[in-house]
Amino acid sequence: MRYVYLATFFVVVLTVGILGFRGSISSRPPLEVFPDMDRQPKLRPQESSAFFADGRVDRPLPAGVVARGDLRADAALYQGRAGAGEWTRGVPAALTVDARFLQRGRERYAISCAPCHGALGDGNGITKAYGMGATPTFHDDRIRAMAEGELFNTITNGKGTMMGYADKVVPEDRWAIVAYVRALQRAQHGSVADVPAAHKAELGIQ
Repeated sequence: MRYVYLATFFVVVLTVGILGFRGSISSRPPLEVFPDMDRQPKLRPQESSAFFADGRVDRPLPAGVVARGDLRADAALYQGRAGAGEWTRGVPAALTVDARFLQRGRERYAISCAPCHGALGDGNGITKAYGMGATPTFHDDRIRAMAEGELFNTITNGKGTMMGYADKVVPEDRWAIVAYVRALQRAQHGSVADVPAAHKAELGIQ
């Protein structure tokens, strides 16, 4: 027990002795425990650098960069909102819905959405076999009546047990997924009247 007291006394004296030097003036440089934190290789603004072809340290901003905290100018494209704050109807005018756009949506859907929502959008994805039974079907009237902007927002921020995909799928691809979901819904609720007259013969429709 005596050694414990001696050791404690030694630690107390050592601690007080070290702390007693705080605030004292010395001509010697301070002790650097981790010198790499103070002397790290870095470049300062407006310096020159042989690393870049133009010899400048300052780099131009990437295309489409937005300052943190600033709202995007195109609220429909990046937020799914109309001018009055309501959800947008249809795909934003900045995007063109064509076969290539839908194919892109199909690819992104197969990667990010089909495991839960199923290839047909009926909620019968592979996760259902592992106990996830709460995935809704896109063919429900409630979801079919949703504005495209609300669907985009759900993909972006998630809903319920679904996580958001804002950090995994770029906005343009999110809209491509929305367009593909609409194609899935149309395929399940289509009628003979939706078939163009030029293609009815191919299907044997009179």
